[in-house]
Amino acid sequence: MNLVRWSWIGSNTDLLLDKTLEHIHLTGLAMLIGFLIAFPLALAAIHWPRLYGPSLAATGVAFTIPSLALFILLIPFTGLSVATSLIGLTIYTLLILFRNIVAGFNGVPWDISEAARAMGYTRARQLFMVELPVALPVIMAGVRIAAVTTIGLVTVTALIGQGGLGQLFITGFTLQRTTPLIVGFVLSVALAVVVDLALVGLLWLLTPWRRGRE
Repeated sequence: MNLVRWSWIGSNTDLLLDKTLEHIHLTGLAMLIGFLIAFPLALAAIHWPRLYGPSLAATGVAFTIPSLALFILLIPFTGLSVATSLIGLTIYTLLILFRNIVAGFNGVPWDISEAARAMGYTRARQLFMVELPVALPVIMAGVRIAAVTTIGLVTVTALIGQGGLGQLFITGFTLQRTTPLIVGFVLSVALAVVVDLALVGLLWLLTPWRRGRE
């Protein structure tokens, strides 16, 4: 018995491309929205430390909700739509991004921040031109974990009619064929590896001063 029918792959290349692009689209949007929420939330928690505990607890509780249960809870409000997928996926990015952004900025040596202030940097200029580059490795570590986690979770949204490559799992299970299952699994893992390596490369490009130390 052949586990993989190459003829099925050859006759479904357009489908595989569409599902891969849909997977990337959902992952990218969830990561972008998650970062746009987590970044200012982290800055607020650094500026007002009393916010850190409640923010960490709220994002932590959200992260512990089983993914399928969360999507089912959202369906009465947003239906079987892309919005349901994006809300759920975004929620799962928040804890990882928030925690790493706070850790990144808190890890900036005090003397670097003090030197920037002594040179007359405004708070915004100090944040984005001095502290952010130093914090970037820790922040990018969180982005990598969140991206790989989201790629895996996107497959779950196939159960509500979205899901990108996750739809191949539904197809394989419904038709009792192994080829869609294996192809969906391989492409999902390959996508996670490619995205992770791309983020490593992006960090390498953005932090040239670290290359000599690695």
